[in-house]
Amino acid sequence: MSRGEYLLRRLGFGLFVLLGVLLVTFVVSRVVPGDPARLYLGPRASPEALAQVRERLGLDDPLPKQFVKYVASTLQGDLGYSFRTKRPIIEDLKVRLPATMELVILSTGLALLVGVPVGVLGASRRGKGFDQVSRILTIAGVSIPAFWWALLLQLVFFLWLGLLPLGGRVSQDIQLHHPIQMITGFYLIDAAVTGNWIAWRDAALHILLPACVLATYPLSLAVRMTRASMVEVLSEVYVTAARAQGLSEREILFRLALKNAIVPTLTIMGLVFAYSITGAVLVEIVFTWPGMGSYMTDAILNKDIYVLFAVTLVVTVIYIFVNLLVDLVQAALDPRIRIGRGGEA
Repeated sequence: MSRGEYLLRRLGFGLFVLLGVLLVTFVVSRVVPGDPARLYLGPRASPEALAQVRERLGLDDPLPKQFVKYVASTLQGDLGYSFRTKRPIIEDLKVRLPATMELVILSTGLALLVGVPVGVLGASRRGKGFDQVSRILTIAGVSIPAFWWALLLQLVFFLWLGLLPLGGRVSQDIQLHHPIQMITGFYLIDAAVTGNWIAWRDAALHILLPACVLATYPLSLAVRMTRASMVEVLSEVYVTAARAQGLSEREILFRLALKNAIVPTLTIMGLVFAYSITGAVLVEIVFTWPGMGSYMTDAILNKDIYVLFAVTLVVTVIYIFVNLLVDLVQAALDPRIRIGRGGEA
């Protein structure tokens, strides 16, 4: 199977998953208790106002027609209105999603940047002091809750050392005197593009602690997965042959063996990336980070079901995109992933 055929097949599978999520969210929205029109207007709404809202939302139409409208509006970017904020959900997501994506991308990048080399070195020094220490730390990283790390780092770097801020994306002083011009919603990018380096430094200091906390779990997974894969790869015959030919240990580890060992790590990191978008709830609450996690928490507390459905769809799209990207990278590193027996994928 060629790369083009492989890409089309993966895209088709992704669209099938998205359609399934649309169907599930539509069915759930019609079977959950409560009238969406009353949730939108409040318990004291008049019958006339309820009828107007139901007509505007198309709640009186037949279910097949409602589903077609639901799919069409979703594809056009219309995710409905929030019962709590009384604003289009897409407007809320334009603020909330970049905040979380900036945090998740930075934490995932940090996990890969640190975790993969540590896993490689741990495998090359199997059973020695460095390997033992890294394994103990990774077990602690996946075992201790994220909110505990968050509180500990706040205690050390904010209360004791006074080096880093307690929470938020930027300081109030920066918001007043050096506001960041919104372009992408990513504060570090927007501040750099506009040359607002005072705000960039402040945003970098604010994101450092939550990014490190959120990176703890994926970093530990990256270390353990990379180490396990490298131990297996380093026992292969071609690695022994490379050593016999006089290649340096650095070349064998990072140029020869890592190319084959990195595939399982990329798979796990792709899953963790998608999970972190909504799984960072506790981290965002502790650091008062205005992202998707806190947005979902508010929606749950206020029974804002359309926000929950919209977040589900957005996370599904991101999950499909990230997994497609991971699949393409894996196919480039290992053609056996897209070409199986007899040319079948």
